[in-house]
Order: sequence, then C-alpha cells, then structure tokens
Amino acid sequence: MDQKQRPIVDALEAFQSTSPISFHVPGHKHGLLSGLPDGLRTAMRYDATELTGLDDLHAPSSIIREAQQLLADAYGADRSFLLVNGSTVGNLAMIRAVCGSGDVLLVQRNAHKSVFHAVELAGAHAVFLNPEWDESTCTAGAVAAGTVRDALDRHPDAKGVFLTYPTYYGIAGDELPAIIECAHEHGIPVLADEAHGAHFVAGSPFPPSALDLGADAVVQSAHKTLSAMTQGSFLHVKSHLLDIDRLTRWLSMLQTSSPSYVLLASLDDARARIAAYSEADKQAFLTWRRRFIDRCSELTMLETIEPDDPLKVLVRHKHVSGYALQQALEQQGVFTELADERQVLFILPLLMEGKDFPIEPVMDAFAAAVRALEHRKEDEPPAAEPAVPEVYTAIPISGGTASSSSEWIAAADAEGRIAASAIIPYPPGIPMILAGERLTEEMITDVCRMIGSGAAFQGAVRGSGDSIQMEVKTDQQGGDRHG
Repeated sequence: MDQKQRPIVDALEAFQSTSPISFHVPGHKHGLLSGLPDGLRTAMRYDATELTGLDDLHAPSSIIREAQQLLADAYGADRSFLLVNGSTVGNLAMIRAVCGSGDVLLVQRNAHKSVFHAVELAGAHAVFLNPEWDESTCTAGAVAAGTVRDALDRHPDAKGVFLTYPTYYGIAGDELPAIIECAHEHGIPVLADEAHGAHFVAGSPFPPSALDLGADAVVQSAHKTLSAMTQGSFLHVKSHLLDIDRLTRWLSMLQTSSPSYVLLASLDDARARIAAYSEADKQAFLTWRRRFIDRCSELTMLETIEPDDPLKVLVRHKHVSGYALQQALEQQGVFTELADERQVLFILPLLMEGKDFPIEPVMDAFAAAVRALEHRKEDEPPAAEPAVPEVYTAIPISGGTASSSSEWIAAADAEGRIAASAIIPYPPGIPMILAGERLTEEMITDVCRMIGSGAAFQGAVRGSGDSIQMEVKTDQQGGDRHG
C-alpha cells in the first residue's frame, strides 16, 4: 500500500475547500461561534462530524476504513483500529474481549491504572506477575518468563496474559518471546500495553514491537512518541486466539459515538510519518540524542541513564531528588515527562532528517538549574526493591467506593485498614496500592515520603505535610498484598 496516502487528512481538506455551511453539530459552526483564541479556532474548521464523504469510525466504509488498512499494513497487523479515547480504551477493550465475570487474567503488577479498571469492570480476577527490578533505572522492569510459567502452572484456567511493554521508563527486557511462546502453548493470548512503543516499527536500535514478537493484541499511544494529538492511539491485532468481532463490539461500546475528526486526522498523519521514517531520519535522531547526552554529561552534578528504548533518557542530580531537579528545570522553561525520588525522565523528540530541535537553550537551562541547586543537599533516596511474592493468588479487584462505604482518616491511623480505592502516583499512573489491599506501615511510609518529596497522587490519598489522609473502607473485607 502507498503509505504516503493520508485519506482522512485529504478528505477533511477537500471538504473545507468547498466553504461548507454548517447546520449540523458541533455547535461552534467551524469555529465561528467560538470565543477561543485564533490559533485554536483555526483547528476547529476541521472539527467535523459524520457527514457525507467523511465516513463513520463505528462503521467505516471509505476514508476511515482505508486509513485503518494503511495502519495495519504499516505495522504488520491483521486488523488495526484508530482510537480517539487513548490507549485506555484499547486496554479496556482488549481485556473485555478475553475476560468475563470470574475469569482469571495474569497481569503485570506495574501496569497502568486502566488495566486494573478493565479487570474490575469485567468482574475478573487478577493474578499479579511481579516484575524484575531494573538496577540501571531503579524501577520495576519487565516480567521474567519463569514468573509467567509458574503462574500458568498454578492457574491453568487463565484466559490471557497482560503485559506492559516497554515500561514507562523504557525497559523492554529480552524475555517477551519466551513469555509469548509459553502463553500460546497454553492456548491463551498475550495482550500488550505498548503505549510507549508506537515508534518501535522504525526498527533497530529501538526494541522490536510486541506485535512483531508474536503478541496477539497491542495498543500504542501514537500521541506519546509519535506526532498524533493527545488521546490518539492505535490498536493492532494479529491472532487466531482472540475474537476480533468481540473486540470490535467492545470498542464500539467503549469509544465515544462522537469521535474527533481532528484527532483522527492527526492519527492518519502520524501513521504516514512513521511509515516513511528512513535510515537517514534515524541517524539524524541518534546523532542529536548522542549530542544531548554528551552535553548533559559535561555538567558534573548530573548523571545520565540510557534504558532499552533510545527515545528515553533519565537524568539524575548527585545531591537532590528528581522532584527538585524537575522543579528547577521548570523554572528555566524546560518541562519533562516525570520525576521520581531519584531522577527525571526525558522523552526525546523522534527527529527526522532536516528537522531541528535546539539543544543550546536546553543546556543553558540545565546549567542554570544546576546552579540554582548548588547549595541544596537532600537525604539519599530509599534503595528498596519490590518484594517477589511466594504465591500467585487470584484476587478480585473490587469496586472500591463504588461498592462499599468509606471514610477519610489520618494516614498515621490507616495501618491495617483496607484501601477504598487505588493510590496512584501520577505520572506514571501505575498504582502503588490497589483498592482492597490492606495498608501496611511500609506502604503508608512510602506514600507519605513520596508526597513529602513532591510526588503527585491520584486516588485514595490527599493532603500534604503532617495532614495526609487516606480513604479506607468502613468494613474490613479486603485482601493482602500480592506483589
């Protein structure tokens, strides 16, 4: 197929060239009735609906169908879908396509919150797969094949394996092929949240896509590492173990019935750009990346860490936390993806040949940030590693406050109580504690320490300093921690 084609983009441009008069939704009438700034109102000219010639995302027959065929061709999938509700809706649909009430799903513990929401909505039971500790990034990394084999031996009735690949920090590991082989020997699909790997199709030195390694369904956030707008994602299927009609039905139920054509056009364009990504483009990116890392290394207070994905770089300051470094950089106008107690995560631009992304202003900001932190010294961050559970117990993920009463109490009084809903550092949106888990002293200490260091949280925790509260169930029915 001709990957230079952009059927949705071209159709929108052709439609607007006719100077159409709107007596249909949306009510802003091509931006005419909007009070937004001119720059935003310009884009509203393309904010159309399912008009003649513009197709229908939920029953594609022309331009959207063609765009999805081009997408499948570019990524080597049997079927591909454009998603306008982010990778979240892809995770929800994939899990609902394989799991029903009471079913068991093997789930990587350091998964995005949407995965646990999907298990909860399905009424399924999660068996947590504890990841290996990655020494280089000091984060939870990939799952070992032995962990999956052990879990499948204990739960041969599992309906599927759900993995995060790569992790938010760019860790891919090298055991995914063995995990996929093991799952397929048991006749179950492997589902992959590849939100941070839409660019892997560009080939080495990027890791291979989970789809190329044999995963059955893969969701990718085209807005995270490609050029699509926020909320724009891809979903790919290449499998005889997954009912694609069932998946399609769930997508139709879960995605908005009023999809944004601006988002769809941006996805169409992002696919065309990555499909055209050449070796020359890749070398331009790698040259820029090497220069960025070398310049960072010139500042003696900084250390850089290079994970599996070359699009990610971690930067640490020798004396202060990642939160402090991030704040100092923001004061200089440089905004990063996330910070934790040790480091700051940079998602680099996937540059193409001839495209410039200035380094000098960034390095000036780094130097100014380092100077601002010159006299600060904080306590060393904790060196804790995640505990590996001795058993893999299937537990239901409860509805939290949706299905039981709760109360807010001081964090100091929460030990032994049951978390009413998940406690989630955001970003990255990976739950530290799930609804129904019993709060231990260690959990509470970790959350309070992170809040004190500058971490932002969603869910069952609020406050700061000495006034941190946690939301707990008023009854005590819950589970123990399982990894």
